[in-house]
Amino acid sequence: MTGRVLVARLDSVGDVLLSGPAVRAVAASYPDGVVMLCGPQGAPGAELLPGISGVIVWESPWITAPAPQVTAAHLDTLQDAVKQAGITEAVVLTSFHQSPLPLALLLRVAGVRRIAGASVDYAGSLLDVRLKPGEDFPEDQPEAERALQIAAAAGHHLPDGDDGSLRLRDVPDVAHLVGDEPYVVLHPGAAVPARAWPPLHHAALAELLIGAGYRVVVTGGSSERELTATVAGPDGIDLGGQTDLRTMAGVLAAADAVVVGNTGPAHLAAAVGTPVVSLFSPVVPAVRWAPYRVPVELLGNQNAPCKLTRARECPVPGHPCLADVSPEETFAAVERLISGVPSLASRRETRSA
Repeated sequence: MTGRVLVARLDSVGDVLLSGPAVRAVAASYPDGVVMLCGPQGAPGAELLPGISGVIVWESPWITAPAPQVTAAHLDTLQDAVKQAGITEAVVLTSFHQSPLPLALLLRVAGVRRIAGASVDYAGSLLDVRLKPGEDFPEDQPEAERALQIAAAAGHHLPDGDDGSLRLRDVPDVAHLVGDEPYVVLHPGAAVPARAWPPLHHAALAELLIGAGYRVVVTGGSSERELTATVAGPDGIDLGGQTDLRTMAGVLAAADAVVVGNTGPAHLAAAVGTPVVSLFSPVVPAVRWAPYRVPVELLGNQNAPCKLTRARECPVPGHPCLADVSPEETFAAVERLISGVPSLASRRETRSA
């Protein structure tokens, strides 16, 4: 196709990574690649996706929290960037609780001729291709597949040989950080508190793993250094604040397994093919946001009272959906996960010999 295409995903880095298969489908129609529109949190993920030729970063007043003020200047910033990029078509990717219509309106004013999205609301002239959630496709499906269906409705399909898994295009060697021996990654932080396993549970898990002969690597952002130090203890490798997203991808790619909540690094691990012990709070449905197409041990009470609340702060005293998952139970899940992947099990046997 001629012209340039925009794929929009305006929220978190995990959501952007889950849009990767849809991006590749759209890129198959556009040999010059895809321009991706992301918020500041998601942009680092877009930089790692195959098929991306450029990234526009813009804070959406209806998605970013805290939200920027709606001003003419802020809206003009987006429209100017879209015009300068020469965008003629846009595919707007959203989750079930989001509407593509505010963005479609701005893109239409910016001169985008063809726009596709999924909307429960009447779209009028804002969308040229509209899917009706719950009618044209089921809502209870993995987020990556939802995005692929929106792309397909716009006429974009994965090329032959592409199985639709998550992928990254640039994963570095990080042996200088973690060495050459096998290890398990613990990522104790989470984007919102309701999705976090208690820090002392992570620390106890680290002790169990180290006592059983595993090396433990703890990852986290620069604001989480106290947390990662607590979890790593004296014998783990503490990488808190030492990895950007690309470097973290390398750390996760070389791991035997990753223990992580429902947060961006869970999807980063899936994108590099590493098995995940997923400490998953049911505030959102696991069928949509569990790590995609990698071996997974899903832990957490999926029928807890917080189920489907989309809460950022746990609404139930004691955070039982995750706090009731013991370090011993999680250790057993790590063991099952590694023993269930033959190549990892052989590594474990070699290490224990």
